[in-house]
Amino acid sequence: MSEELVRVELAQQEDYRFTVRFGGAVPDLVADEPAPLGSGVGPSPVQLLAASVGNCLSDSLLFALRKYRQKPEPITCTVEANVGRNDQGRLRVLSIKAVLTLGVAGATLEHLDRVLGQFESFCTVTQSVGQGIVVAVEVWDAAGLRLK
Repeated sequence: MSEELVRVELAQQEDYRFTVRFGGAVPDLVADEPAPLGSGVGPSPVQLLAASVGNCLSDSLLFALRKYRQKPEPITCTVEANVGRNDQGRLRVLSIKAVLTLGVAGATLEHLDRVLGQFESFCTVTQSVGQGIVVAVEVWDAAGLRLK
């Protein structure tokens, strides 16, 4: 992927509720803080961050497996963002844990060890976020076997 500028526009609707505009054919999204600040009618910034990490990891894993003509679908991902106070007492995302689950048994996939050893390094969002926030990644297969 070559260098590009990604532009997103936000417009305040009311209080902490914003319309997020991605442009093109991508539908707008409403983001909001949970109560008591906002009314929680859309994902919070922390939820959007967690979703971005999980989506990027899932895309990267799928791309890496498809490169070897493997079919891992459907992939699911659960992301937990641990929010707490830093040394200055301010709320921060302290760590993120992403658990990806393949839709098939790992034993049915070729080149899985190689894919698992490198797919994270190609994930643009996770590698960027990981420079400031610890990101732990687990990969499981459909049979409940932990692969990574």
